[in-house]
Parts: sequence; structure tokens; C-alpha cells
Amino acid sequence: MVQSQEDALRDRVADFVRSRVMPCEPVLDPGGPQAAATLRELQDQARREGLWALPLPAELGGQGLPFDRYARLAEAEGASDHGPAALGSAALLDATMLWKHGADRIRERYPARLAAGELRACYAMTEPDTPGTDPSGTATRAEERPDGSWRVSGRKWFVSGAAGADLVTVLARTDGEPGDRGGLSLLLVPTDSPGFRVVRELPVFGAGGQWEIAFDGVGVDADHLVGGRGQALAIAGERLQLGRTLRCLRWLGQAQRAFDLMCVRANSRTGSRGPLAGHQLVQSHVFEALLALRTTRPLVHEAAAKIAAGLDAHVEVGLAKVAAARLLQQVADAAVQVHGAAGLGPDTPLPALLRTGRAARILDGPDELHITSVARRVLRTYESSGKSTHDRR
Repeated sequence: MVQSQEDALRDRVADFVRSRVMPCEPVLDPGGPQAAATLRELQDQARREGLWALPLPAELGGQGLPFDRYARLAEAEGASDHGPAALGSAALLDATMLWKHGADRIRERYPARLAAGELRACYAMTEPDTPGTDPSGTATRAEERPDGSWRVSGRKWFVSGAAGADLVTVLARTDGEPGDRGGLSLLLVPTDSPGFRVVRELPVFGAGGQWEIAFDGVGVDADHLVGGRGQALAIAGERLQLGRTLRCLRWLGQAQRAFDLMCVRANSRTGSRGPLAGHQLVQSHVFEALLALRTTRPLVHEAAAKIAAGLDAHVEVGLAKVAAARLLQQVADAAVQVHGAAGLGPDTPLPALLRTGRAARILDGPDELHITSVARRVLRTYESSGKSTHDRR
């Protein structure tokens, strides 16, 4: 059978992540200068091999791969947490948001440099004293000054990559009071601005990468308002749907990685009664994990297809997010069980995969938020018609 170009590209991405990125994880995971140097070398290799910035717009220096085609690659790319950064797709959300919604100065200065890997950005939405699921409680405030610029004051936490970022997009209240759904805006803040500071790192189950940051009267130029005043929720909703789907695709890749490790272990580990693969309980772990993989993957790709088509995907993204987070936790847990004590230590990526799976059920919207949101949307369709789906046919 002749391999299609898309299959060949996916295999190249998978091979790059497997053979180049994964062996560097012990250096990349802790962060620091050595990790930064290693990541730059991986990025240079990706550029030389034509794998750099595959989904980013061509006008920003990317390869312009449509999202529906990139979705198949995102699984392979995301099998390692460091795959997207090494291959240049980690900037997709920030670069496209600023390119689409930024003023001329923002569009001229930042998106192409983000796409090139010259700058790094982060996104600050959640606050310590307000529920992360309810942006209307946002207390961070941006006050407009007579010259049209802004002064931002407040605190955000669980901001991914904040310590190494050059730019942060912050959700702030420009009008109204906490509790009002209106009056929220997005502002782009260079992290070298006076008054911006990193407060502390927030380890998640012992792993770094999340940060608490503060804005102590930070001055922001008038043209660094992203989108219109009061338009934050519309832009954030657009970003969140794409971002959650991307994460689901990457969790699929990580779940597949855990599944592969489990199966290899089951066949290679031999006890007094033969290989683990011959034990019914191990076979049950394999079956349930495979079932979860095969049933979750179509949900995630359905969400990706709807987003690529520009359709409303709230229900599909909600289903995918809950299913993919549960999947990764389930499969990683099963793989740890089959590995025994070896699955708890530093010699496999399983502890990191299990940690990611458990955190995924809270971060980026807890399961409960997506469950109630999807259910309400579905129930409203029946409320408006008063008929069953069968009756409407």
C-alpha cells in the first residue's frame, strides 16, 4: 500500500518526538539553562527537517497546515509534553489570537516572533480568590488613564510558563464590578514592564511549570488592548475551545504512549507463572485501556473537525475534554499497575503521565463544569421543542 503524504508526515513527527524529544525529557523536565539550551537545539533540528510550526499561518512563518489535518499530527506531537515546544506549535494559540484580534502595533511586533520561537507568551485568567470556572468574578482591574493607556492591578495563578514568558495576555476588569459578566477585557503585557512580578511557582503534584504572578499598577499602552473593550469573553471562548481540543489531542498521544509501555511490559516481564501477558487481570487492564482509547479518539476528532469547519463545538469540546482527561488518567494508572514498583520510580515516564491525567480533570475547567455545561445545552434543545429526537424526524 502506498503511504499518503499525510501519513508520512505523521510518521516523521512521531519519529522526531520518539527519537529526539523523549530521550531529552530528563533534561527538559526540570527546566533551567540546560533545558533551554537543549530545547533550542531540538527546535533547530525541527527547522532543518521541515517540521517546524506546522499549524501556524504561513504569513507568520509557519507551514499553514489546516487544523483538521494538523489534528492527526497533534497526537503524535503531544506524546511528550515537550513535543509542541520542540516542533514550534506551542505558540499556535497566542500567535493566532494576537494576529486575529490585536491592533496594528501588536500584529507587527509579536505574532511572527512568537511563531519563530524568538518570544514566549502565556495566558493569565484564573485568580487565587475567585472560582476559575466563573470569569465574572475577575477582580484584576485595568483602569484607563487620560492618555488612553491602562494601569493593571491584580494577581493571577496557575499560569503555565509564566516565569519564562516575554508576554502575558491578562484578563482584567475594565468596567463594572466583580460578578458582572460584562466589562472584561484582554490586555497584552510585556513581562519586563515595571510592576509585573512572578510571585511563586505552584508545583502540581511536585512538578513545576505553573506560576502565580502579580500586576502592581503595571502600565499598558492603549494599543495593547486585545480586541475591543469588554470583548474578552468572546475572544477567550474562541481560544478556550481551540486550546482544550489541542490538549485533548495531546492527551490522546500521551495515553497511547502509556498503553504502548503497558503492553511492552506485559510481554517482557516474566514471573514464576510466565509472562504477565498471560494473566487475565493484566489482559483486563489492556482491554479496558484499549476500549477507552478507541472510544475517546473519535470524540476528540469530532470536536477538532467542528472547530476546523468554524461550527459551534461547545458540546463536542466538553465531551472530548472530560473523556480525554479520564482516558489519560485511566490508561496511565493501568500502566503503572502492570509495571509494579518500576512504574512509581524515575525510570519510566509513567509518574508524569499519571500526574498529567489527574491534573487534567481539574485544570482548564474541571469535569463538573463541562458535564453541567454540556447537559444544559443538550436539555435546552429538548425544552424548546418539547419533542424527542425521534419525534422530530
